[in-house]
Amino acid sequence: MPRREERVRLAALLNIVFTILELVGGFWTNSLAILSDALHDFGDSIALIGSWLFERGARRSPDASRTFGYQRLSLFSSLFAASILIGGSIFIMFQAIPRLFNPELVNAFGMVGIAIIGIIFNGAGFFLLKKGESLNEKVLSWHLLEDLLGWAAILLGGIFIYFWKIYILDPLLTIGLTLFILYNVTTNLKEAINILMQGVPKHINLDSVTKDLTSIKGVLGIHDIHIWSLEGETDIFTAHVILDDEILEKQPEETRKTIKEILQNHHIEHSTIEIESKYHCSGMICEGRDRTTRK
Repeated sequence: MPRREERVRLAALLNIVFTILELVGGFWTNSLAILSDALHDFGDSIALIGSWLFERGARRSPDASRTFGYQRLSLFSSLFAASILIGGSIFIMFQAIPRLFNPELVNAFGMVGIAIIGIIFNGAGFFLLKKGESLNEKVLSWHLLEDLLGWAAILLGGIFIYFWKIYILDPLLTIGLTLFILYNVTTNLKEAINILMQGVPKHINLDSVTKDLTSIKGVLGIHDIHIWSLEGETDIFTAHVILDDEILEKQPEETRKTIKEILQNHHIEHSTIEIESKYHCSGMICEGRDRTTRK
C-alpha cells in the first residue's frame, strides 16, 4: 500500500506542475485544444490529489466498525476521478463546437513545443501508475494515457496547422479527444459500479471457478457461491461445498486446502468455505428450497 500511495502522490505532483504550464501555454498559443486539455488536467490533478488522500485512508487497519478495513476508499476515489472527467469533458465539448463554425488563429509553433513537453510529463505519470493493480490506479493511469495520446494528436495537429494553416483542426482535435476520453472513462466507471454492487470482477470467470472446484476428487457439488472484490484488487470468495462421505470423514481439511490453492490460481486469496455433507444443506439456496417444500 505505501508504494501505491507514493506512485499516486508523485503522479499528482507531475500533473499539477504541467497543468500550470498548460494554462500559460494555452493562452499564449490561443489553442482551445491546449486550454481544454489544461481544464482536463486540472480535473485530473484534483482527482489525483483526492486519490492520494483516499489511498492514505485506505492504509488504516480493520477495526470493530470496518472489519474489512478501509481499502474500498480507493474505489471511491476512482468514482470521484471519473465524475470530474465526465463533467469536464461535457464542458469542453460546449466550448469546442462554436469554433467549428468560426475557427480562430493559433500559434502552431507553440502548440508543437507544448505538446512535446506534455508527452514527456504525461508519459512519465502513465508508466508510473501502470505498475499498480488497484482499480483506482488503473482509472488514473487511463487518465494519463488519454492525455498522452491527446498530446500526440495535438503535436500532429500543430505540425499540420504550422505548414498548411488548417485552423479548424484545433476544435476537431478537441472534440475527438473528448469523445475518446468519455468512452474510456465510462468503461472504467461501469467496473467501479460493478464492484460497489459486489458483482463478480471482470477478470474472474465464475463458470471456470465452479468447473475447477467441482473437478476436485470427492466434491459432489457447490452452492451459495459469492465472488466479489473490495477495490478491484482484493478478491473474496464464499461458498458451501458438498463432499462425499469418505472425503468428509478422512480428508476434509486437505480438500479445503486444495480448494484454496485453486482459488489462488483465479486471483482469489481471501476465501471462506463451508464444508457440508450430502445429507445436510444450509445457505440461501437451501433455505429457499425448504420454504418451497413447506408450502
